[in-house]
Amino acid sequence: MNRPPPSWLHPGVRLIEAERSVGWAEIAAQADTFEAAFRAAGARVVLPPRGVPALVAALVAAERAGVELHLSRRTSAETDAKPHEPGFAVLLETSGTTGAPKLIRHDFQRLRGRLRGTADPGARWLLAYEPAAFAGLQVILTALASGATLVSAPGAGAGELARLAVRHAVTHISATPSFWRAFLLALDGDAPPLAAVTLGGEVADQPLLDRLAEGFPNAKLRHIYAATETGALFAVGDGMAGFPAAWLDGGIDGVGLRLSDGVLEVNSPRAMLGHGDGWLSTGDVVEVRGDRALFVGRLDGRINVGGVKVSPEVVEQVLLDVPGVQDALVQAAANPVTGHIVTALVVPAPGAEEAALRAAIRTAVADLPPAARPRLVTMTGNIALGAAGKKTRKGTA
Repeated sequence: MNRPPPSWLHPGVRLIEAERSVGWAEIAAQADTFEAAFRAAGARVVLPPRGVPALVAALVAAERAGVELHLSRRTSAETDAKPHEPGFAVLLETSGTTGAPKLIRHDFQRLRGRLRGTADPGARWLLAYEPAAFAGLQVILTALASGATLVSAPGAGAGELARLAVRHAVTHISATPSFWRAFLLALDGDAPPLAAVTLGGEVADQPLLDRLAEGFPNAKLRHIYAATETGALFAVGDGMAGFPAAWLDGGIDGVGLRLSDGVLEVNSPRAMLGHGDGWLSTGDVVEVRGDRALFVGRLDGRINVGGVKVSPEVVEQVLLDVPGVQDALVQAAANPVTGHIVTALVVPAPGAEEAALRAAIRTAVADLPPAARPRLVTMTGNIALGAAGKKTRKGTA
């Protein structure tokens, strides 16, 4: 049909996946095929994981056909029990990191509400998130709006993505802190010419922020706060962990922020549809220290050690502050007396001597409450990440 792209898709965009490069002409052809099928369906359609070009074509087709598009993160394309609504909307699944995945419905324009992309055909993005995840879709939409090149390899690990970033001279990467640690380990001397380094999805700790600032001194460094339910909320670009505590009083970028029993609540113009106009609990525990508000873990991710609730993220921060610790994962293990104990996987930095590192860890955790001290510390070469690029914990209660 040779129709022009929608207003949110720059005609100069290039998508590189499996070393195949496609542009608007190829996207448009697939969108035409999808559109015919979507109009025949007449209601909600489900797109299972099929890569970035197919996802983009499906967005174009669903908007044209005026139907709901469920971007599934599962290979089985079953429909959901959530009632269908008329008109174009995007349905996304939460990661299920701390519970069963939920299906969240978004207005497409609100979904794009915080994108800051301007025409930047020289930008080369690497997709380090699942394409159908909220964070992955934000990266894709940013690249589409700016006419950039987007490099993707769905299902690839940090090592392969690091090689792709170097090979394609990637300039922009948005990823979880866990991914960034694995990415830095995988670079092996080579590095892409990054102009923008973004972190999201997990707590951005100060040691990692400092390492990224040192490793990529010419890159704009920021960490963003967003969730599938709340949409994109705010970004922090001062190189410091957490966010300014003053934002809890005045809000930021149109988003209201407040604490309720130490848990962050938000009132966002970019939140999911159907939640009303009130406040949403993020489930993130926040502590105010001086002029800074710091994330200290998930309310539903704490470990119950004999009735004492331990935040694994707090223990991880202590471990990550130990010189010689490259990465760490704190989780629970069953115990017949206390119900659970705290354990830790630790990735030593290259050249670290194990005995000295264990001694330093013992010294560091001695200041923690007894219930929070890891009873078993295991050294490992890497920490496996879930499909969302986050650490997967087990045994929290």
